[in-house]
Amino acid sequence: MTAARDGAAAAATIQQAAERIRASVGQVVVGAEQAVDLVLVAVLAGGHVLLEDVPGTGKTTMARAFAASIGGTFRRIQFTPDLMPSDVLGLNYYSQASSRFEFRPGPIEANVVLADEINRATPRTQSALLEAMEERTVTIDGETRPLPSPFVVLATQNPVELEGTFPLPEAQLDRFLLRLKVGYPTEDNEVAILRRFETHSPLGDLRPVVSSADLVALAEALPHIHVEDAVAEYAVAIVRATRAHGAFDLGASPRASLALFRAARARAAIEGRDYVRPDDVKMLVQPALAHRLLLSSNTRLRGRTADDVLDEILRDIPVPVADPA
Repeated sequence: MTAARDGAAAAATIQQAAERIRASVGQVVVGAEQAVDLVLVAVLAGGHVLLEDVPGTGKTTMARAFAASIGGTFRRIQFTPDLMPSDVLGLNYYSQASSRFEFRPGPIEANVVLADEINRATPRTQSALLEAMEERTVTIDGETRPLPSPFVVLATQNPVELEGTFPLPEAQLDRFLLRLKVGYPTEDNEVAILRRFETHSPLGDLRPVVSSADLVALAEALPHIHVEDAVAEYAVAIVRATRAHGAFDLGASPRASLALFRAARARAAIEGRDYVRPDDVKMLVQPALAHRLLLSSNTRLRGRTADDVLDEILRDIPVPVADPA
């Protein structure tokens, strides 16, 4: 009974915080409720988000709105081909005033980091993020420094424009908990955007509705959300099926299983439930797995996408059902 009460209390607290964040982001972002929820899931699960879509769909605006809503320190890094790893991580420099070497922290040392157009940086600079995103530390000249908690990278990229870009390697993509698209708004929502931004951007009016300390506490409460063995096994079966499927040259890693598990817990919690349903897992399969998969050349030639194959896998794997007893 104690575990059940803890789970119910955790779910209620997380749902209340989620509603405040939704309302805050909704003052700026119009008609992208599902994308907003997915970013919220990733942030609560302690993961990072890759916002991938064509220009002008509000990727950067959504990232900035989330950063403004969840408090903590915020830094924006504009990724360009001439950006160096030290421009991101920081560096040791010789100070003539003190006659010794001192450390100048880079913009990576923040609670929320907006990596804008991340695929415009060279692979050398992209790889500088690997340690930070996985271990929440940076190593400069042999000295490892912890990053603030919470630490979230919200990265944007344009998948259409290829000139002057460097595709993210598999190791980098695997560090993102979710990849999502904002998409074009409906006609009514686009009219609402015109009116909302008619005189000024409401982004400047946003204030934190959840503190960074609150986010840490909410993330620590997620393990109270119950996951039946059958649901966990269902998630693992989906991930393992990608490794055996002929459409992929590279299937999802065990890190993907963990990402799917954590994201499903977070989705259940923001909906106020203290337990995870198979539908939570199914809804998150494409955002959590598609970007980690490498399609075979034959699959690409046939015009199939990772999402298409994942849909096929979901149809083939039986969904666990509740025990009538």
